[in-house]
Amino acid sequence: MPMTRILAAIFVLSFVLCTGPSALRAADCEDTVARHMVGQALLAAHFVALAEKAGMTPGEINAILKSVAEKSAMQEFWITDSAGHAYLTNTGIDFTFSPDSTKAPQASAFWPLINGSKDIVIQGARKREIDDQIFKYVGVGGVDKARIVQVGVGAGNLCK
Repeated sequence: MPMTRILAAIFVLSFVLCTGPSALRAADCEDTVARHMVGQALLAAHFVALAEKAGMTPGEINAILKSVAEKSAMQEFWITDSAGHAYLTNTGIDFTFSPDSTKAPQASAFWPLINGSKDIVIQGARKREIDDQIFKYVGVGGVDKARIVQVGVGAGNLCK
């Protein structure tokens, strides 16, 4: 009987030691990815502000966003006007962010970027509203006007 308890204690301790660090590494990894995504969103915000100031059309900007997404782990760009409509995106999907969390529980978290109550929003990886894919999103406010500048990465590109 005491040997069974000792073996059980060793098993539990081994489990904790083996899984604990990996859980910490996963949390560290997601935090690192989030910080990189904040940088990417800030760069996108500055790019869009300068591109629009230079007279580039939404189609020209979207083509560049699409090219960047195809050549990097950054899969999605969603850049809105002040009403929340994502008119700049590499996805080709027509989407409007809503401040109503009952209508858009995931996307509404980014509305404070438009009204200025937050500068950065970091969302953990989760199933998104438009389909069942797992994505991590990070957003920043516009540098030129009230808007959401959001970048997204699918689960397949997170912490490989």
